[in-house]
Amino acid sequence: MTAVQKVDVFRVACSGPSDLSGVQALIDGKKLDPAQIVAVMGKTEGNGCVNDFTRDFAATAWCHFLAPHLGCTADAVHDRVALVMSGGTEGVLSPHFTVFTRGSVEASDTAGEKRLVIGTAHTRAFAPEEIGRMAQVEATADAVRAAMRDAGIDDVADVHFVQIKCPLLTSAKVLAAQQRGAATVTRDTYESMGWSRGASSLGVGLALGEFDAIDEATILHDPTLYSARASASAGIELEGNVVIVLGESARSASRFRIAHTVMQDAIDAASVRRMLRDAFGLDPERDADAIAARLVNLLAKAEASPSGQVRDARHTMLNDSDINSTRHARAAVGGVLASVVGRTALYVSGGAEHQGPPGGGPVAAIFAIAAH
Repeated sequence: MTAVQKVDVFRVACSGPSDLSGVQALIDGKKLDPAQIVAVMGKTEGNGCVNDFTRDFAATAWCHFLAPHLGCTADAVHDRVALVMSGGTEGVLSPHFTVFTRGSVEASDTAGEKRLVIGTAHTRAFAPEEIGRMAQVEATADAVRAAMRDAGIDDVADVHFVQIKCPLLTSAKVLAAQQRGAATVTRDTYESMGWSRGASSLGVGLALGEFDAIDEATILHDPTLYSARASASAGIELEGNVVIVLGESARSASRFRIAHTVMQDAIDAASVRRMLRDAFGLDPERDADAIAARLVNLLAKAEASPSGQVRDARHTMLNDSDINSTRHARAAVGGVLASVVGRTALYVSGGAEHQGPPGGGPVAAIFAIAAH
């Protein structure tokens, strides 16, 4: 008998950023062991911009909720559980949490079909002047490799999605750097989100061997370099990067599988349909009931095409001074994906710098294995 990893995944609706009643119900029903929670990916209903405090609100609620179950202080929960809160549920997107638990079971045969595994890691805290620069790229790459080891993944081909939560610059951080004689990559706090996401995503690509060594001039300047499996979300609630690696291994007894694809643009539903057919044998037109029963979540990136066009037609997302383009993009991609799988509680994150081709982005699907 060999001990193998067993991952469970729960998608939980919420009425607000601090509503964990659905999680408590799963615990009360003996369906979820809170001591085994290793990661939470949340979609909260804020604006997803610098001043979106729903992310911090949700993370704080989770810390206080989990502390007694983990036997630690609320502050220490961050060291035990990877909390990634992504703001913005525009359009039809519905706020929710995706909760990952991990345990081990004894198995006599581990040479079967590959199943879902998860690993997590943290970088050190970054100085303001390191955000968006090679220090963040290199630290992220190291953390991705550490998370792969934590997941028990040996082959980078078995990694299907890497979720990063990364910091941003505030005016106070910019000022502190200036007072020390250091220059930040930008003084614009909103722009800093893109720099942080871009550097983090290049770190993922570096760790997964999607491209060779890069230099600082690459960050946000070479759109041909991107990761097909990176998803980075910037927030005000942390100082370093949190890394979640999702993949598959034959040394897993999980009842879930994961696969990924890349949307070439914001309306590329065809790539998602193809992934569902090829990876899971499910046709959205024919197997809607099976998809509804087995789909845990779609994890996706979205951005307004920097060219100002989608399939040769002009879009206005980049010219809207009232609503930021990342909010438009989340709503658009969320609607496209919801139309494919018939579900609106989807993890769609805005801002896809070096995450898929310009205007597109990676998508991963987590499905329960069909009952035999």
